[in-house]
Amino acid sequence: MNRLIAASLGAALLVAAPALADPTPPMPQVVRGTVTAITPTALTLKSREGQVLTIGLAKDWNVQVTVPITAAGIQTGSFIGTSEMPQKDGTGRSLEVHVFPPGVKMGEGHYGWDLKKGSMMTNGTVGKVVASADGRSFDVSYSTGVRHIVVPPKVPIVQITPGDRSMLKPGVKVFLIAVKTPSGALVTNGAAVGDHGKAPPM
Repeated sequence: MNRLIAASLGAALLVAAPALADPTPPMPQVVRGTVTAITPTALTLKSREGQVLTIGLAKDWNVQVTVPITAAGIQTGSFIGTSEMPQKDGTGRSLEVHVFPPGVKMGEGHYGWDLKKGSMMTNGTVGKVVASADGRSFDVSYSTGVRHIVVPPKVPIVQITPGDRSMLKPGVKVFLIAVKTPSGALVTNGAAVGDHGKAPPM
């Protein structure tokens, strides 16, 4: 369960699931969808799977924005997350890359992800970046290993930046992590939104 929680927290960017009194908290739930309504205490959205979900907002809820950047934004020493597809040669082929703000390291490791069937999430520190006609390639180091990642041209690459609560409104596409309270209700303390209406790529 710890790996799943780490995965969720890492891809939740700077949006952590609410801390609960229970020492064994419920499994985090990844939610992608479009906001249909919002109140000071709850967010209603239609999920990627077509479900209508109402998710409570913690008092300290926040918004993060994924801003598109060029591949040059992936630099040696950057801490990144990438949803990727494992290749037969043992490397990973990126589906998207999100660059964390300087000093922020979350969800470090390599584990299963649900962006696409069979996809994985790799979070870690970038080594030497090599540019070629096929895109960018580099090693990503994390506490339990190193993984070679290839980022093809046109793969979405974003920088995570702080946002404003006013950005969370009907029609906006979001990515968030929620947990179930003892009563069964879903709660989150934040959401990621894309720049200019785009869906967060993770």
